[in-house]
Amino acid sequence: QVQLVEAGGGSVQAGGSLELSCRASIYTYNMAWFRLAPGKEREGVAVIYTGGGTTYYADSVKGRFTISRDNAKNTVYLQMNSLKPEDTAMYVCAAAFRAVSRPLQATEYNVWGQGTQVTVSS
Repeated sequence: QVQLVEAGGGSVQAGGSLELSCRASIYTYNMAWFRLAPGKEREGVAVIYTGGGTTYYADSVKGRFTISRDNAKNTVYLQMNSLKPEDTAMYVCAAAFRAVSRPLQATEYNVWGQGTQVTVSS
């Protein structure tokens, strides 16, 4: 059973930065970060494919967030800069063990972490 463990969440003021990490118990293929906020739909934030050379981002975070991976450590990172109050959410890591056609869609992923809370104050 594959396990994903997130870390790095916390509270920060607007304009600040945080880096999240997601460590997998085994090598994973396509990895993504999603976020869930009260009253909002789950949103795909960033995706990185197995080789690390292909990434996708939600329009809402382009230019501010960067996804990366260290395959030797089975870990994916999400560097979040210029954070805004609307970035406040539970950030959840997800993995897909097959090719995905809609990288920011939650239904493409079959393993999920527990999440880490990010709170951005104004």
